[in-house]
Amino acid sequence: MRVGFVQIDSLFGDIKGNVEKVSQRLRGLSADLLVLPELFSSGYQFVSKKEVLELSEEVPSGFTTRRLIELAGEHRCHIVAGLPERKGKNCYNSAVLAGPEGVVGLYRKTHLFSEEKRWFKPGDTGFGVFKLGRARVGMMICFDWIYPEAARSLALRGAELIAHPSNLVLPYCPEAMRTRCIENRVFAITANRVGSEQRGGRERLAYIGQSQVVSVRGEVLLRASPSGEESGIIDIDPREARSKRMGSFNHLLKDRRKGLYAK
Repeated sequence: MRVGFVQIDSLFGDIKGNVEKVSQRLRGLSADLLVLPELFSSGYQFVSKKEVLELSEEVPSGFTTRRLIELAGEHRCHIVAGLPERKGKNCYNSAVLAGPEGVVGLYRKTHLFSEEKRWFKPGDTGFGVFKLGRARVGMMICFDWIYPEAARSLALRGAELIAHPSNLVLPYCPEAMRTRCIENRVFAITANRVGSEQRGGRERLAYIGQSQVVSVRGEVLLRASPSGEESGIIDIDPREARSKRMGSFNHLLKDRRKGLYAK
């Protein structure tokens, strides 16, 4: 399976421009699954609920999702991308899994970070797993990484690969995702953005790049730079994630002692 990420700097509020930038970056790429950053179409640093409502889109009828489906068809691939989703009166920080035939899956961010709590409703989808050919793919978004339960929930549901759209500003995630992969024996693709935003008198947010693909053994198979717009693609074998055994005596999931864990 050929998988990868697209790392870009999004211009706040320029949905069509940001989507077109991705379209340009996809030219010449060949992959089965590509992951884009969190809120790639809108930008991240909102300063009012009005902005959130104006830039949020319905799924699957919104411009961004429809264009992602078109791009998936043009490139014969699947794309996971983060965008602000509007559902009725609520807005969510969401990720869509788009394929040539339409939307395969939708995930709404479970663990909201910082001022996201002012703009978005906490996600209500739970951690779904979706079949892409012979691979099983789950999604989580950015700050979900800090909660081990997120990746573990996906592993328990059979995910072999975790797609992880992000707008990372904290420095810990690239290394922490190696642990998430080791403790669940899954692959992970983190697609981060670069550049910075400082709007409405808020603190400047500097995005750390370093998008990456990590193996089931926690090896960094591919990692982008901290500041450049770039893409990365690599071949993986999702079947490596199907065995949860560690040596002859241990099984990562079956050896859990749930009755002794604090609630």
